Amino acid sequence: SALGAAYDAGHTAITFKVYSSRATCIELWLYASASGSPEKLKVTLTKGTGNLWSASVTTAALTSAGIGGTVYYGYRAWGPNWTYAASWTKGSGLGFVSDVDAQGNRFNPNKLLMDPYAKELSQDPTNPSNLDGTVYASGASYRLMDSGTVAPKGIVLVPDTQSVGTKPTRAFKDDVIYEVNVRGLTMSDASIAAAARGTYKGAGLKAAWLAGLGVTAVEFLPVQETQNDTNDVVPNTDAGDNYWGYSTLNWFAPDRRYSSDKTAGGPTKEFKAMVKAFHDAGIKVMLDVVYNHSGEGGAWSSTDTTTYNVASYRGLDNPTYDELTSDLQSSYDNTGVGGNFNTYNPIAQNLIVDSLAYWRDTMGVDGFRFDLAAVLGNTCTVGCYAYNKTDANTALNRIVREMAPRPAAGGAGTDFVAEPWAIGAGTYQLGNFPSGWSEWNGSYRDLVRQAQNKLGSATVTTGQLATRFAGSSDLFGDDGRKPWNSVNFLVVHDGFTLGDLYRCNGKNNTQAWPYGPSDGGEDNNNSWDQGGTATAQRQAARTGFALMMTSAGTPLMTGGDEYLRGLNCNNNPYNLDSSANWLAWTRSTDQTNFQNFAQAMIAFRKTHPSLRPASFYSSVDNNGNVMEQLRWFKPDGTVADSSYFNDASQHAIAWRIDGTEFSDSAAAIYVAYNGWSGAVNFTLPWPGTGRNWYRVTDTCTWAEGSGQVRAPGSEDAIGGENTVYGECGRGVLVLIAK
Repeated sequence: SALGAAYDAGHTAITFKVYSSRATCIELWLYASASGSPEKLKVTLTKGTGNLWSASVTTAALTSAGIGGTVYYGYRAWGPNWTYAASWTKGSGLGFVSDVDAQGNRFNPNKLLMDPYAKELSQDPTNPSNLDGTVYASGASYRLMDSGTVAPKGIVLVPDTQSVGTKPTRAFKDDVIYEVNVRGLTMSDASIAAAARGTYKGAGLKAAWLAGLGVTAVEFLPVQETQNDTNDVVPNTDAGDNYWGYSTLNWFAPDRRYSSDKTAGGPTKEFKAMVKAFHDAGIKVMLDVVYNHSGEGGAWSSTDTTTYNVASYRGLDNPTYDELTSDLQSSYDNTGVGGNFNTYNPIAQNLIVDSLAYWRDTMGVDGFRFDLAAVLGNTCTVGCYAYNKTDANTALNRIVREMAPRPAAGGAGTDFVAEPWAIGAGTYQLGNFPSGWSEWNGSYRDLVRQAQNKLGSATVTTGQLATRFAGSSDLFGDDGRKPWNSVNFLVVHDGFTLGDLYRCNGKNNTQAWPYGPSDGGEDNNNSWDQGGTATAQRQAARTGFALMMTSAGTPLMTGGDEYLRGLNCNNNPYNLDSSANWLAWTRSTDQTNFQNFAQAMIAFRKTHPSLRPASFYSSVDNNGNVMEQLRWFKPDGTVADSSYFNDASQHAIAWRIDGTEFSDSAAAIYVAYNGWSGAVNFTLPWPGTGRNWYRVTDTCTWAEGSGQVRAPGSEDAIGGENTVYGECGRGVLVLIAK
């Protein structure tokens, strides 16, 4: 039966259920307010089968205790390292044995614990009313500090039947994904009422705009509760701020800070209304989820095993939820985030799968992107990391076994996307995820960036590029996956914006607010300022974007890329909850031109199914007939062979896709990429009997303007077979045959 807190059918009682395999006593503490007041009622839970602890509380009992409206709750737990005593009182050390025992237990009844299955949290651990985070810690200095009045409480939600609209069933291969922060999307949008800016409600109001841009899936940076209530405590600074949200306090609760309705149940209702707004516009909603670690954090000090935050999982069943070091005295961390979640443990996995199902079924979410997803392929539970693609018992395999992935042709199902790496040994697993998973293709990003920005200093062959442009069969074809399992991107939230990729030679993260300061950030960005010329920078951005939109795979862009948003070369703005990091909604002429370019290239991609193949391009069919779905060409018009592909001194490649094989409105599409700094003549191949080539776009500076991508029917006539076309350095040409 379900964990968490739930009303019965008649709303006469609430059942509370929580898991612990090691507790010796758990008490439910109930409150009439979110913070600042003492508990109104205490109830001792009963341990049942499967280590489930439960209690039922009637609404009559709540009313008589002075809890008349919203029910706020938390747990206090005792175990082997802190034995239960009936005379214990808040702030007492009675029963204390150790902060951590030999079995890794960290029970501390002075810490009110968040229910891992709470559907909403009342507030963050630190917030404008409580800036003291030490109250949640164990260790000699903090263990007797009682957190009850200030701690986040679970909120018992009344069930509702609010609609999330009709879920889009579009095949993932046909998606164009737009990654954005809920808050950053509308905080600077003057067209939205001030109270709704930066909220789920505000985001929903941009559904029509995003649909007009051509976006088919919006992928939100984490919206599950994270510590961000203190972001505005000290204005115009980023000290300690968490803007991105990659440290989750609870995997069910929508973040209250992103809701214009902050009453109990408000965030849930407003999130569902936002989902419906996107669904009504035909747009999928995807969430960036962080199941590799929790917001409870790691050790306070590398030399002290006693001082840890005890706020939820750690205080209920530390060895179950957190992977510990082999001596069970510390969190095991090979990802740099404080400690790995224990993803190979079946109970910890239940929490992951149950929360995913909740967001899918109750909240209406269509897909998920998993942060540092290689951790979910771990087969260790104590003191080690070992990725295993085929082990059926990993979280990765369990997720796609129990939650049907969307079929290749579209239909009901869920889109699953992995960030296929972390930073520890053995965690880089690009191309090595199980069936059912798509992946962020970091190799696509790196090779295209190097080809554009590292001419003469990085070795990139035309053959390597061809493999990436055609869907990365080397990564996804060996295990039955398809081109669309490659999520192609040039930039994401993590790193430079698209504009800065071509404006910056290196990161500049120590600058003053609002563009910094931020710490960390990748040093090797494969970026280049194009010699400092603005026209060349815009051309480079058009070239990169055009390559992405004509590549097989599923394209991902980041919010603001459509107008070449910049952050003055800050490539790690995780902490910048600032106007510089929010999307702008006014455009210069150059920004409007690029937005028109991006919109038109997205539309071109969506118009031509041959750019979105369900399977890898083939040259022969099953009967041995030559199909020539895709053919590669040298600039001189002859077919590119292995010697050309492997020649690192060549930097120009062209390809022709046979549109007739895909019922495409274009009989053929021809794309030529000139990676040289100087112009190159491309001799055009056969366009088909009775047809000629027509120009859709040329990313070169001469063509820059509002109509750089021609609308269908108004393409420029170029010529037939053997026509010579001079393409500028670092440019992309796109033609169709008709």
